[in-house]
Amino acid sequence: MDEKTKERLIRLAEEEIPIHRYLGLKVETIEKEFIRVRIPFREDFVGDIRTKRWHGGIMATVMDSVGGAIGIANFESPEDKLSTIDLRVDYLRFAEGKDLLFEGKLVRMGNRIMVTKMKAFQDGMLVAEGRGVYNFIRALQE
Repeated sequence: MDEKTKERLIRLAEEEIPIHRYLGLKVETIEKEFIRVRIPFREDFVGDIRTKRWHGGIMATVMDSVGGAIGIANFESPEDKLSTIDLRVDYLRFAEGKDLLFEGKLVRMGNRIMVTKMKAFQDGMLVAEGRGVYNFIRALQE
């Protein structure tokens, strides 16, 4: 992927998608088959007010976004379409009130179905992992 495409995808992910802008998503690395993003912790992401730990729904939202970003990185046309079919997240340990790092990797790109694996890390420790299945429609296939 050339630098101009990377810059366009980073701008799309960080600034143009409203939920990403709200989350404060920052792209650290993006390729056609891999993405790494950081989400800074904020008080309004707390799920357990007693311990100030991340809400699992916020983490699942970011995982879905990470999987979808891989799909967008593989678009061949602005008219290509992507939608989530299934998202599974396994929470392995509590995510404390600190930044989270999310990674996504392309597992399979079929004719109409894309599969990704996602992971969430905090302080180098795996806190959650997931799998996303997406409906991927190229404009030329409709």
